[in-house]
Amino acid sequence: MIDPPAVLPPPLRGVRAAFVSLTRLPLGGFPYCAADFSWALAHAPLVGAVVGALTAAVFRVLAPAGEGAAALLAVGFSMLVTGAFHEDGLADTCDALGGGHDRDRVFVILKDSRIGAFGASALVVSIGTRALLVARLGAHAPWALVATGALARVGPVLLAASLPYVTPASVSKSRELARVSARQAAVAVAWAAAIVVLSAWAGATTVPRAGALAAALGAVTALTGIVYFRRAGGVTGDFLGATEQLGELVALVVLAWGAA
Repeated sequence: MIDPPAVLPPPLRGVRAAFVSLTRLPLGGFPYCAADFSWALAHAPLVGAVVGALTAAVFRVLAPAGEGAAALLAVGFSMLVTGAFHEDGLADTCDALGGGHDRDRVFVILKDSRIGAFGASALVVSIGTRALLVARLGAHAPWALVATGALARVGPVLLAASLPYVTPASVSKSRELARVSARQAAVAVAWAAAIVVLSAWAGATTVPRAGALAAALGAVTALTGIVYFRRAGGVTGDFLGATEQLGELVALVVLAWGAA
C-alpha cells in the first residue's frame, strides 16, 4: 500500500492537514508527516473562508428567528467547527500577558488549563462583540464572515514566519504547525488576496474597503507581534490564536462601520 504522503507533495497534502489541524471537520487523510503539517498554516486563510461560509449558512438559516440570536448562534457554531481553537488561544494569552510579570511566569500561565479573569473577560468581549457586529451587518454578513475568516488568519501566519517559536519543546503541541517559511507565508497571502479579488469581482466589497481591511489587520499583526516579542521573545500557538481572534474582531468592526 502506498503511504499517503508519497501520493501528493507536502504543499498539497498541507491543504488537508490544515483542515484536520485547525478544525474538527472529519477529513481523515492520516498518516501525515512533518512536512505536511509544516504547510498547514499556509492554507489557513482557505480554512477560514470555509469556516466563514459554514457560519454564514447557519446565520442565514436562523435569521428569521431574529438577527441577534442568529448571529450569536452562528458564532457559537463556528466555535464548534474549530473546537474553539482560537478562542482558547485568546483566553490563555490574555491570562498570561495580564497576569505574568516576567517571561517565566508568562509561560507558566500559558500552560495552566484553568481560565482566569483576564481570559474569561476577553472571551465575553470577543464572542459578544463579534455576534453584535454580525447582526449589525445583516444581509452583508455572509460575505463578511467569509472574508474575515480568511483575512484574520493571515496575520498569525506572518508572525509564525517572522518571529521565533518559543514554547518549550517538551510541552509544545504546535511546533510543526508553527514552522512557517517565507514561501508558506506567501501562499497564505495569495489565498487571502484571491478571496478579496473574488469578493470585489462579485461586488461584495470595494477597493477602499479592502484597503481599510488590509491596513487594520496589518496594524493588529504588527502590534501583537511587538507585544509577543517584548513579553516572551517570540510566538506560541496561543499567541497566534489570539492574533486571529483580534483580527476577526477588528475586521468585523471595519466592515460594520456605517453599515445600514
